[in-house]
Amino acid sequence: MSAPARTGSKTNLADREDTARRLLKSSVTTSYDPSIDIDWDAPLVEGRYGIVPERVSLYGTPLWDGLTEEQRITLSVHEFCSVARIGLWFEMILMQMLLRYAYDRDPRRAHIQYALVEIADECRHSMMFAKATERYGVPDYAPRRLTHEQGRLMKTIGTGPAMFAGTLYVEEILDQLQREGMRDERVQPLSRMINKIHVTEEARHVRYAREELQRIMPRTNRAERAWARYLTARIAFVVARNLVHPEVYRSVGIDPAVGRKAALANPHHHEMLRWSSRKLVPFLREQGIVGGPTETLWKRAHLI
Repeated sequence: MSAPARTGSKTNLADREDTARRLLKSSVTTSYDPSIDIDWDAPLVEGRYGIVPERVSLYGTPLWDGLTEEQRITLSVHEFCSVARIGLWFEMILMQMLLRYAYDRDPRRAHIQYALVEIADECRHSMMFAKATERYGVPDYAPRRLTHEQGRLMKTIGTGPAMFAGTLYVEEILDQLQREGMRDERVQPLSRMINKIHVTEEARHVRYAREELQRIMPRTNRAERAWARYLTARIAFVVARNLVHPEVYRSVGIDPAVGRKAALANPHHHEMLRWSSRKLVPFLREQGIVGGPTETLWKRAHLI
């Protein structure tokens, strides 16, 4: 029998409206407009990676060892755009879930006004990721059909704990990768600026989602917790498996099936995934979101 969600972490939670007012104020003073704040016409810097090279999915494999420096850079740019595309895909799902959440609530409340601000942020982020792919001149690494349809289902049924927990997973895994990338001078300035903007604004979204999850979980029953665990585990598994689109390997002359097989078996890549979720998993476990039979999905995705 699964243990009930722990509720001790709700202590010291700020008042919902107070938190929302602080987040609204921060949104006014520290926000970006990527159309203005990024120089999309600036030339790309020769010899710079799209992401930190050690985070490329083939790093540490014989396939990586066989690539030239130029090919490694090319692959890193394609993987940056692949991760950005899965981020864009999920942000469109999140915007729809947040709109549905706000639709049923009093818009006079700061809490709901911040939900609307977050939707505006995510809209700009989606545009930013789309323009990055265009600027780098790579294909549209859209999620495959099954993943796309799973997203359609999630935006329809994702509510309550699963909405906030799933959002936290996607936002925090990107946050870890982007915090590292925005500080590494081996990374292309365009990638670093995109990372900086996303990290700055997503910090508010993470705060909002974490506190909401802490407020919701003590009020859930056993069936609701089980459903939230399943949906969150499914989101985590699907996103982790789709961060790197198989077609990226074609950019450096590697058969996509061969590249994907090597990446999925790469211990270094597995460790990267665990590293990216190392701060989130303990929090979700404390909330009763990670645990029970669905923990298998987290393990299969190399997130635990």
